[in-house]
Amino acid sequence: MSMQLPAVHVATDQDFSAIVEQAPGLTLVDFHATWCGPCRLVGPIIERLAVEHAGTLRVVQVDVDDSPVTAAKYGIRSIPSVLFFRDGQRVDTLVGAASREQYAARIARLTGEEAAA
Repeated sequence: MSMQLPAVHVATDQDFSAIVEQAPGLTLVDFHATWCGPCRLVGPIIERLAVEHAGTLRVVQVDVDDSPVTAAKYGIRSIPSVLFFRDGQRVDTLVGAASREQYAARIARLTGEEAAA
């Protein structure tokens, strides 16, 4: 049974700007598709990170089939692609399925920079 966690937002072409580009702080955006096997592996990892980092990290999922304009705008060529935004600006990208440790290390580095700023 898959249910949407409150810690994870879903964005579309219509509301991506409001949810991500106008958001303060650090946002992780998971570009995926329902038919993508590696995306299905990454999904639960992203959802767990959303819960673990609630309050310091906004997590957003974008289905590339439902939101082709946003996917094209950010040059998404392969999925899963995870983009990190700080105050609406892209600051980092991870393409392909990564481990929880890889995502967590990226989050720690980015939140560490945020704390030092």
